Amino acid sequence: MSRLPPSPHVLILGGTTEARRLAAELARSGVRVTTSLAGRVTRPGSLAGEVRTGGFGGPDGLAAWLREQHVDALVDATHPFAGTITANAVLAAAATGTPAVILRRPGWQAGPGDHWHPAASLAEAADLLPGLGRRVLLTTGRLGLAAFAQLPDHHFVARSVEPPEPPLPPDTRVLLARGPFTEADETALLRDHRIDVLVTKDSGGAATAAKLTAARELALPVVVVRRPPLPRGADAVSDVPAVLERLERLGLSGP
Repeated sequence: MSRLPPSPHVLILGGTTEARRLAAELARSGVRVTTSLAGRVTRPGSLAGEVRTGGFGGPDGLAAWLREQHVDALVDATHPFAGTITANAVLAAAATGTPAVILRRPGWQAGPGDHWHPAASLAEAADLLPGLGRRVLLTTGRLGLAAFAQLPDHHFVARSVEPPEPPLPPDTRVLLARGPFTEADETALLRDHRIDVLVTKDSGGAATAAKLTAARELALPVVVVRRPPLPRGADAVSDVPAVLERLERLGLSGP
């Protein structure tokens, strides 16, 4: 009896809702899928297929793993601000000849009534705050709050899924919460804490977009930290169906 050919192996660099959906779709089609998580979230939830946690040791370590595990395709479905991971993925894929796809949900777009102030970094966002407000809702994640630590005259409400890493601004209240959030909830949060300026990263997606609508309705300024650029020569697709289409073109739609 002849042996069946092995299932194609796809490595997903995950941590996003899109990565979870992609893993489920691939596993359902019979593809061997491994999702790699950075390990920064203590309760990531269940994932289809195999899961590994922790870094690879830079692009060389990732390239070695791709070879050792006979990976047929690599999908970078990390957070839009995980620039180092994306750069490592592009280098490792090129070094091993592994087909790679970058999945990035579209960024948010300002609309009528929005008062957005773009910033290139968290440090630039902090520099903008003295001219915009004193009571700040920070929704920039658990890392990087040190950029705001030199603003002792501001009151910060820092919301994140996991406890933020110090140092924090001197006057900070931490709220631990996981989206999705409703517009009503966000409006109540902004009012209850008397927030007069919102700081967020351009993460995109619907799960945390309600805060932008609430800020618009309350006529609050919003400091939006722009995404880091993709590595030179790299492009991205915007959703899971587009990734599946790319993989199917590579003949990786299942055994």
